[in-house]
Amino acid sequence: MSEVATAGGRGAVRVPVRGLTVLYDAGCALCSHLRGWLVRQPQLVPLELVPAGSDEARRRFPGLDHGGTLDEVTVVGDAGQVYRSTAAWVVVLWALREHRPLAHRLSTPAGAALARGAVLAAARWRGAQWGGKSYRRADGWSYHPSQGWTYTPPVSAPTGCDGGACGSR
Repeated sequence: MSEVATAGGRGAVRVPVRGLTVLYDAGCALCSHLRGWLVRQPQLVPLELVPAGSDEARRRFPGLDHGGTLDEVTVVGDAGQVYRSTAAWVVVLWALREHRPLAHRLSTPAGAALARGAVLAAARWRGAQWGGKSYRRADGWSYHPSQGWTYTPPVSAPTGCDGGACGSR
């Protein structure tokens, strides 16, 4: 599967990119740090940074797999282009004035392998690839450097309580 897709078969790959929306995981420390770094960079192509899975992201991009945007960095071009994974990182670097030459090098076959390695290293660091699933604090998973991954089941309503009827007993 290609890492770049187009919306609605409009041939968006051939359309100039005049703006990009970066969907980032606001619950990830690394992602939030990179978001802060991106907003401080001089941009040749304007970047909008929107939390992945947020109401704003769902409103703006109703056709996206919003669960998937939390697992894999996703960038949406103003003409409907959708970039994921390595292609997303490369297109974001391409949008930055000081990093466009690096983006061009990473878009070569040799550079793509290096870029893919960097994306996988970042994913491993944030735990997105552990067990083939992204684990988030809301799911009960947390990482402690001295203990590794731990799981505490989320608190949920008792079973068999329709419409909160258990609280009225």
